[in-house]
Amino acid sequence: MINFPSLASALGIITLIAASTGDAPPILKILDKFTSPTVPSMGPAEKPAPFQPVPVPPVMPTWPGKGLAQHPFLYGGEGYNTISLFKDGKSIWTYQTGPGWEIDDCWMLSNGNILYTRMQYVEEVTPDKKVVWHWDCPSGTQSHSVQPIGLDRVLVVNDGIPAPQMIMFNITTGTDSTGKIEWRHPLETANSTDIKTVHGQIRNARMTSAGTYLVPYMDLHKVVEYDKDWNPILSIPAGHPWAAIRVPNGDILVAGNEEGWVREFDRTGKVVWEVTSDQLPGIELHWVQGLCRLANGDTVICTNGIRKGDVKTSVQLVEVTPGYKIVWVLQDWAHLGPGSWIQLLDQPGFPERGEVLR
Repeated sequence: MINFPSLASALGIITLIAASTGDAPPILKILDKFTSPTVPSMGPAEKPAPFQPVPVPPVMPTWPGKGLAQHPFLYGGEGYNTISLFKDGKSIWTYQTGPGWEIDDCWMLSNGNILYTRMQYVEEVTPDKKVVWHWDCPSGTQSHSVQPIGLDRVLVVNDGIPAPQMIMFNITTGTDSTGKIEWRHPLETANSTDIKTVHGQIRNARMTSAGTYLVPYMDLHKVVEYDKDWNPILSIPAGHPWAAIRVPNGDILVAGNEEGWVREFDRTGKVVWEVTSDQLPGIELHWVQGLCRLANGDTVICTNGIRKGDVKTSVQLVEVTPGYKIVWVLQDWAHLGPGSWIQLLDQPGFPERGEVLR
């Protein structure tokens, strides 16, 4: 298994060199792959995912930032089964996965491949829309969490009965197209017998750059961090957590899902920073799901859906500083679905090496 800490010294040197030379983030260097003439409008495995725009009033709020042009980014959400790539304010690439189910976790790797989980399967596709790896969830199970570990390994959480499992795949070895399973580890659940509870078990779990495992247990109302030997080293009460990120100082940033909050907990479990559902002027946070902690300390919050039917106060994304200044808001219900996750592509570091905090 690739161990992020074993790469830390080398990556630190690379980061320092990149910063001193003004080198662009690695992802930005490969975006031209998505606009190559070889990229088809629809790949062989793509399925049209119809989009139903939300009617909006003729006059909508004016928000800080540059809208779709604020960052280059990869974007998607529940019920909006299209992976969308934006650059300079325009959609330059999409990948559709058909109606139904949901895309809950997605990454662009430094080689340009897109790794995502769509509840019933996990898949990796190239910029020219060729499927290079695919794994179907066993019957009665679901996957809402995936993470690249290097370019040859994929970490998946498979929700199921009697227990969800975290699974490490080596996608370059093995006797079939799914690769070799290097290890499995059972996780906790509130119910070990009722298959109806599978959907509510776990969302965006992560292997951290500290070599720990961070698991948001929706059904157990907590986030647990485990060491490399699976000993719990931190447990945080957290409502119905959707996502959890370990930030560089060791704090844990958590998304509260339908409770509409983001909280940062220190190593004692104390809340040291938070954004509540109605704290940001003019914005009603609703179903807070994906999170990103940026290199400059800002936090990007993803929200799913329209709160209380109010399109004007419901946004898909908001970027906020540690001092609660709103830097950027994405609100485009006429063209985009809910925001369950986002990857900002102008951030330094390699996603598959644990350097991009999302």
